Amino acid sequence: MTETIVQDRALERGAVQALAAAAQPVHLVDCDLEGADVSGLALAGWVLERCILRETNFADAQLEGARLQSCRGGFASFLNADLSEAEINACDFNNALFRRARLSSARFAGCKLTGADFTDIRALDVSFEETLMINVKLQGHSFRKQRLDRIDFGQADLRKCDFRAATLEGCSLRDAQLSGSRFEGTDLRGADLGGLRLMDATLFKGALISARQAGELLAELGLKVS
Repeated sequence: MTETIVQDRALERGAVQALAAAAQPVHLVDCDLEGADVSGLALAGWVLERCILRETNFADAQLEGARLQSCRGGFASFLNADLSEAEINACDFNNALFRRARLSSARFAGCKLTGADFTDIRALDVSFEETLMINVKLQGHSFRKQRLDRIDFGQADLRKCDFRAATLEGCSLRDAQLSGSRFEGTDLRGADLGGLRLMDATLFKGALISARQAGELLAELGLKVS
């Protein structure tokens, strides 16, 4: 099937709707959709490359298998959108809304998701890699048995998340909210646990930590390890 390539255009809902109606693959390159309302449209399999998506409304949109590459989408809304099997690479979606989105088998790599809201997502096998997730809302998510590489969860709301048997390498949990989370069998030796207080240490019962990390915990009691 022939791919429609649209380049260097500012697009509003009418133009996007017309492209979607053609029912063939669409590739947007360097297009500007800032503030556009494309909610509810069928955009499955679309490719968006280096597009401006700031405050774009994708609520309830069908984006299954879409590929977003190097896009800038601060404050965009994906409320209840379907991003199943989507590939999102090197994008900036700071403060974006992914609440109740379907993200099964979606992949985020090299992204900036600072302040994003992932509350109540449906996300079987979603993966995050080398991604800034500072101050995100991701309560109750399961990372069980996953390998997490270079993810910054600093100050993130990770309450009641499941990290059991996961491996965190080059990750940060500095000042994250972790109450109710589970870490049995988790390898945290490659993680930054800065800001951890002794009163929080029980959260990591059954986890594997390094001698350095153990020393930091003991320092909370005023003890020195020689």
